[in-house]
Amino acid sequence: MGLASEALQFLRSTQSGVLSTFSTKFPGYPFGSVAPFVLDHSGQPVILISTIAEHTKNIIANPKVSLLAFAGDDDLQANARLTIIGEAVKIDKEDNVQRVGALAYANLRTRYLRYFPQAASYFEMHDFHFYRIEIAQVRYIAGFGKMGWVEGKELSGDSLSENRLSADSQLANQETSIIEHMNADHAESLIAYCKHFHGINAMHAQMLGIDTDGFDVKVSMQTEIQAETQTKIIRFNFDHPIHDAQSARLALVGMSKAVTP
Repeated sequence: MGLASEALQFLRSTQSGVLSTFSTKFPGYPFGSVAPFVLDHSGQPVILISTIAEHTKNIIANPKVSLLAFAGDDDLQANARLTIIGEAVKIDKEDNVQRVGALAYANLRTRYLRYFPQAASYFEMHDFHFYRIEIAQVRYIAGFGKMGWVEGKELSGDSLSENRLSADSQLANQETSIIEHMNADHAESLIAYCKHFHGINAMHAQMLGIDTDGFDVKVSMQTEIQAETQTKIIRFNFDHPIHDAQSARLALVGMSKAVTP
């Protein structure tokens, strides 16, 4: 696997990072803030921020930002991490030009809330808006001796081509129905995937999102210490890209066959 593919795979596996903007209050200084995010179906991070937040004021003045995404907090220097530099672009509900247009805005909101249900009340406040970070460059550190810069267009591969955009849009429109079907009719299969592919004995498994490269599942499991219940999101990667409900079905059926004795 090339560095660009590995970087994208890593980025798809995390939903939290540190957003750095140029401070307007203290010109010349960077300003860092915690930033949960999801990726849209073109592979660009999307954040939900308030107009009164310091980082939003900074973005309005200068849209050039950096987003640091990392995995785990036990040994940050030993674990993989990824730094994005790009421009933050506000996503308007009526925007028909951007990759996330008016028709897809509801899909994006639904997708975001599956990952961050606690953010539901934010949409009742008029000062919260989506911003997409359009990736210019990525610095990916996979581990000792394996690191490098990747251009945004290289990270996305052909995701900005007309054919890929059409396929991504189709999958985005079908995503909710795919997820509802899997969670309602194939919950046991999701639990089996967790055991077979990740070695996790899940008590409950819920699909949160599916994209061209794989899908995310929120699992509940019982810890050995004090028999507490722990919740986490785990990533499953497809062997081959999918672009619609039919190809998603074939990939998921293939995984079911792999876990069947």
